[in-house]
Amino acid sequence: METMTGHSEKAYALLKSDAEKIQKLIEVQMENLTMPQCPLYEEVLDTQMFGLSREIDFATRLELIDEETGKQILSDLERRLAALHEATTNEK
Repeated sequence: METMTGHSEKAYALLKSDAEKIQKLIEVQMENLTMPQCPLYEEVLDTQMFGLSREIDFATRLELIDEETGKQILSDLERRLAALHEATTNEK
């Protein structure tokens, strides 16, 4: 049976993987949209970020990750998405 540390590591890896999936989804959208301010883009991003924040909240409440780690995952993704948005906007 896995220890709590093993479960914590697995939870962290799954959350990071979900964050990466969101980034990939947004990259594809940014490449195919002429306007990053498109309502569809905004809606998908908001929905995905909300879903990830709920996953992180759940993992935090189960004490699989600490609150600071959860905030860091979201913060890192937000920074990467902002940089991607800026790079794409500057290209167009």
